[in-house]
Amino acid sequence: MQPSRFVVGAVGGATAMVALGALATHLIAGTESTTELNKLSTVSVGGHRALAPNIVAGRTESKYHPLPWVGPKVHDVTCPTGLKAVAGATITCTGQKSDGTAIRIGVTTVKATASSITWKFDR
Repeated sequence: MQPSRFVVGAVGGATAMVALGALATHLIAGTESTTELNKLSTVSVGGHRALAPNIVAGRTESKYHPLPWVGPKVHDVTCPTGLKAVAGATITCTGQKSDGTAIRIGVTTVKATASSITWKFDR
């Protein structure tokens, strides 16, 4: 009976490690951000407060490839305009993959208050 206990323990330990790794990946690889709207991060787009395009681009680029197994590496991300602080507003940013291929990255406002904007990008 000893070998079967060992196998059960080994399988249980391996399963726990996989689950822990999946949880860590989920937490680190999130695509949602909440950013304060202040005089340094805010621009006006169509009469609405918006998160400046350089803020959206920089945060997206830094979070796009947080781990080697999550998403391709991207660089030179740019956004055409600021992201309106209105729930449901969208823009499409562009970047370059490591192989030089262009990539389009959709960005959406999840919610907005007078002092912050919560937004996410598509990976």
